[in-house]
Amino acid sequence: MVYSGLFLADDGGMVRLFADKARAGVRVRILLGNPDSAEVAQRGSDEGVGESMAAQIRSALVFYRPITGVDNIEIRLHRTVLYNSIYQADDQYLINMHVYGTRAGNAPVLHLRRVAGGDMVATYAESFEKVWAQAIPVES
Repeated sequence: MVYSGLFLADDGGMVRLFADKARAGVRVRILLGNPDSAEVAQRGSDEGVGESMAAQIRSALVFYRPITGVDNIEIRLHRTVLYNSIYQADDQYLINMHVYGTRAGNAPVLHLRRVAGGDMVATYAESFEKVWAQAIPVES
């Protein structure tokens, strides 16, 4: 769950990995900001990058085009204010904490692991699910 996550989409090896994992039966969910939303426009303004935030999302969508339509890959667009970006694989989570006026690449990242009885990861997982449920699917 990100606004653009362009560094992932722009990495051909990562896009191929997503496709390979999906073909092996892994569910791959990519949740990007809606480039036409007020929330993305506000974040671009807050970070001093203006409309380039929306442009980065549009670029990510272009880079993901080869894997749209692959079974087990879903891409959706959200219109939420992001307090953090969430990257998850298996029981590992990377939580990129957003800091007002600071680009995500310059903000701290927490590395969390789901453990029995722990609830910190559950909080982030629930947050992702709430945003995912209201996001709009990207059609292939």
